[in-house]
Amino acid sequence: MTTQRKPPADTTRRNEASRRAILTAAFELVQEVGYAKLSIEGIAARAGVGKQTIYRWWPSKGAVLFDAFLMLSEQPDSGEAGLPDTGDLEADLKTVLRATIEELNDPRYDEPMRALNTEITHDPALAALYAERLDAPMKELKKQRLRSAQRAGQLAADLDLDVAVDLLWGPLLNRWLQRSGPLTPDYADSIVETALNGLRPRR
Repeated sequence: MTTQRKPPADTTRRNEASRRAILTAAFELVQEVGYAKLSIEGIAARAGVGKQTIYRWWPSKGAVLFDAFLMLSEQPDSGEAGLPDTGDLEADLKTVLRATIEELNDPRYDEPMRALNTEITHDPALAALYAERLDAPMKELKKQRLRSAQRAGQLAADLDLDVAVDLLWGPLLNRWLQRSGPLTPDYADSIVETALNGLRPRR
């Protein structure tokens, strides 16, 4: 009698399922308990894995949370395929900044995003990873839209696009981080109008 061998386990599929469970658990828990009380042990318990599994894949809870944001950005409906380009630059930028404000005001994202920003401030390695994998790709999408406006003659050909991106998105993120004022659609519109019209008096 010959014995049948069991087919090998699909470890790739199992590992991916565990990874997603861990990242989902981290994102949910930081909303519930805050970043200060978030722990590897708590994430492991929520995800149904051993904490050594987490330590094997990530060096810190900040790194876990960062990968949770990356997972969200990979979703088909994350809106990161590109900025709208209807030919009306002002309208398109207002649409994007209003959507950004809506996300920043969403209680599901507020605490996790603040936690990630805090961790980035204190962890240079995580900051470099964030810049490479999240911030730089998003900034390039914004610059692509501005380049399109340059080609259409709507922006100066010699405009520094990095500075332009900072002028448009910087005030919004600064107000959110410092809680220095309300984040409203009118504020988004004002940022766009001020950036596009410039600070000098109109002739």
